[in-house]
Amino acid sequence: MNKSIIYVASLFLSFTGIAQTYEFHTIKDIEATPVISQDKTGTCWSFATTSFLEAEIIRLTGKKIDLSEMYNVRNTYLDKAENYVMRQGKAQFGEGGLSHDVINSAKKYGVVPESNFIGKTNPDLKYNHNKMEAELEVVVKKAVAETPKKYPNWKADYATILDTYMGKFNEEDKIILPNQSIDNKEASGEKAVTPKQFLSTTKLNLDDYITITSYINQPFYSKFILNIPDNFANGIFYNLPLDEFMQNIDNAITKGFTVALDTDVSEATFSEENGIAVIPENAADSETILKEIKPEKNITPEYRQAEFENYDTQDDHLMHIVGKVEDQKGDVFYKVKNSWGANSGRDGFMYMSVSYLRLKSISVMLHKDGLTKKTKAALRV
Repeated sequence: MNKSIIYVASLFLSFTGIAQTYEFHTIKDIEATPVISQDKTGTCWSFATTSFLEAEIIRLTGKKIDLSEMYNVRNTYLDKAENYVMRQGKAQFGEGGLSHDVINSAKKYGVVPESNFIGKTNPDLKYNHNKMEAELEVVVKKAVAETPKKYPNWKADYATILDTYMGKFNEEDKIILPNQSIDNKEASGEKAVTPKQFLSTTKLNLDDYITITSYINQPFYSKFILNIPDNFANGIFYNLPLDEFMQNIDNAITKGFTVALDTDVSEATFSEENGIAVIPENAADSETILKEIKPEKNITPEYRQAEFENYDTQDDHLMHIVGKVEDQKGDVFYKVKNSWGANSGRDGFMYMSVSYLRLKSISVMLHKDGLTKKTKAALRV
């Protein structure tokens, strides 16, 4: 072969090796409901976990049901206020929450289709909870300062604010048609049901869902209360070695279970614009890696722990893992459904590398049958 041809060919290969843009190929894609937006609210926890439950209903029944995210939010605000006041203000209060808050809400209040409670008084406006949250906080802080004895109507005042911004949901409103599809065009059935009765039609067993995590300051295969601000409900987390934590996420996805993810999205390499979340091996690659394949950092349990303890990893955002893909080099990425609308990321999805998930995930919620046999036996769930 002509030496010049060899030189050109090798030069071409070297350039393509250096500057390969991401091309993703599906490994596993699990059916889920469409991407929607939480708008200007801090309710990602409800949007992510409600999407997770919707995917579970599809898996269990084959039905697509559009559940109300804001029904969970409104009910959780009631519990959050009670918690804050009875702890005399020594608790978290705000818009944030975690996946177990949706499970707790569903157990206590049931679930409803989106058409039964949209969570805003004007359907044409976007969600915006800034004013509502500020007004709610005034009430609970006043209740703590004056004591409930001197402010006996604080719960009524609090509920009035929720009604004003989110709309009322009275007992007489708790009438729902079963078998309602996601497009609301196939509603059928004449029997009116309560939210708890509607929950039973979904075939969800809320006791089947657990939250796993990985931190080296807690005994492995134990359960503990993770000290993060949004864990106002003192939810329980099961602790696993980091490699096993990742193995269980992979196992669940392979078996057709989706996963609700709590993670940190404050990194510059979590790029909504590019729909990519990565951890570069070299800091100098922080910009180029968002568009070109570059080496990523090896994440050890010790490094993960340090980043958590120094606040570089915080529970910023919850999303929904619905599959896996690989790039042209065979590197695996998780397909993560976001709640920032279909115009964010890549058609509403983020593609998160293994390194990013190992480092920046706080925890995941999954069905216990998605666990490996080894882990399920070790956790005794």
